[in-house]
Amino acid sequence: MAEDQLLSVGESTLLGKVEIAPDVLEVIAGIATEKVAGVANMRGNFAAGVAERLGKKTHGKGIKLDSTKEVITMDVYIDILFGYTIPTIAYKIQQQVKQAIENMTAIRIAEVNVHVVGVHTVTNDEKETGS
Repeated sequence: MAEDQLLSVGESTLLGKVEIAPDVLEVIAGIATEKVAGVANMRGNFAAGVAERLGKKTHGKGIKLDSTKEVITMDVYIDILFGYTIPTIAYKIQQQVKQAIENMTAIRIAEVNVHVVGVHTVTNDEKETGS
């Protein structure tokens, strides 16, 4: 999807029109996904990983948005925590993302595809520190 393409929300009124950048939808989806128990982290590209190591939180990391005039679909790439049921977590992510975007923007999402690309296990050091 082109970075400069905006998504219109509702009809134009006398006051003007409302447009939302695709990056905003990606951030909303990222935050909604991170709130689901069992998600270890989001999987982004190399640049997002470097930015995060430098202290910048990238909430849109691991989210890919595809849009046509009729349909908006999202792909969510995550690592899951060991011990959680993948279909259950994936369904919760689909519900959370769809609900968050529809509530905040009034934009309907046709599909939320969840891609589990890794499993994160808790090490003994993480158990001791509580992380």
